Amino acid sequence: MSRKSNLNSTDRRSFLKKTGLIAMGSTLAYHTGYASPLFPSAKPKLKVGLVGCGGRGTGAASQALKADPDVVITALADIFEDRLESAYTSLKEIGAKQVKVDQKNKFIGFDAFQRLIDSGVDVVLLTTPPSFRPDHLTAAIQAGKHVFCEKPVAVDAPGIRKVLEAAKLAKEKNLSLVSGFCFRYDLPSRATIAKVLNGDIGEIRSISTFRNGAGNWSNPRQPGWTDLTYKLRNWHYHNWLSGDFIVEQAVHSLDLMSWAMGDQLPVRATGTGGRQVRTDEIFGNIYDHFAIEFEYANGAKGYHFCRQQEGTSHRNTMDVLGTDGSAMINVMTKQEITGKNKWVYSGEKNNMYQTQHNELFEGIRNGKPINQGIEMANSTMLAIWGRMVAYSGQTLTWDQALNSNQTLGPAMDKYNWDLKWENQPVALPGITKVI
Repeated sequence: MSRKSNLNSTDRRSFLKKTGLIAMGSTLAYHTGYASPLFPSAKPKLKVGLVGCGGRGTGAASQALKADPDVVITALADIFEDRLESAYTSLKEIGAKQVKVDQKNKFIGFDAFQRLIDSGVDVVLLTTPPSFRPDHLTAAIQAGKHVFCEKPVAVDAPGIRKVLEAAKLAKEKNLSLVSGFCFRYDLPSRATIAKVLNGDIGEIRSISTFRNGAGNWSNPRQPGWTDLTYKLRNWHYHNWLSGDFIVEQAVHSLDLMSWAMGDQLPVRATGTGGRQVRTDEIFGNIYDHFAIEFEYANGAKGYHFCRQQEGTSHRNTMDVLGTDGSAMINVMTKQEITGKNKWVYSGEKNNMYQTQHNELFEGIRNGKPINQGIEMANSTMLAIWGRMVAYSGQTLTWDQALNSNQTLGPAMDKYNWDLKWENQPVALPGITKVI
């Protein structure tokens, strides 16, 4: 699978034009609401099913309800009944008239996603732990469903290759495939990236991204839990379920980096990482810090730093250095350009999560589906690639990483409550193999 070529000036203008149109459409949908001609009153109902009923899933479903008055949630699926019932209660409180989930459409178990897809829904929201995403996405697209697919979209390279095939099939079927990379729906970020791609800072020489923060929640083992239950209740601490935190969380920063580079891909990566303070058993086998360098074909460098350590300072930024200036995005706070073409964003702000769903349903209604499958797969692969070079201590090319046949977890049809899937030991650079 080949890398994208560098953007030329025509590509940049085309991207900018497209970005401007999308941003304008998102502003209209977000502010004019249902009186907009985008949402005429006499529209058929769109049946929506939610796969993965945790906090992010409940949030995505609530945003779907607000995006279109003719959205009806008709099915819910999860492996845990308590999660499903909690989501159902919350969604009924948000939009009782739009939540029409019969008991027969509450699906529990490892095959719940397929039963939901087969229940007659039009749109599927995929918000489970990312290890399940490639198979869930493939099944939804094969069944002809529009999809909102939360990030990241896989935990290993074989999963990414499945997602790329699903994205291709979605395009052939004219289906919407909107990703959970929410910063691409943030109006200040859109405006900043548009200027970068328009050449306002000249040729990009380097990009640095930081995603530093504290730790994460955990659920202590309870009586009666199987080993698999315990791991699934703490899925983000097990790399075969989450991909490690560089994939599960910090991938947002790598998506920003890729977006600023016009979605061209690096040619090689090297890096490091480790586990300094999260050493207790509850933290499974993931690292607590990474530092990765990506090199592009034109010599530009991308640097990514992330950590999850209690008591440390927080940072969520991207700095882009060009030949004529620099651009800075301090996420949710400030966006500016310094140098030859000084600029500070002072425009409208939006709820990027809501805009994702506004544009998803607007595209479905207008017969102009959004397909972000390639971009979401490539951005996720950047994070997987970063983990691979840090775990192994080896410098790897894009093709080496993408063509790796290493799978981290069991096949979908192997899951059952008696499954004992042992974590691999915490990775040791120079010893751990990744391809």
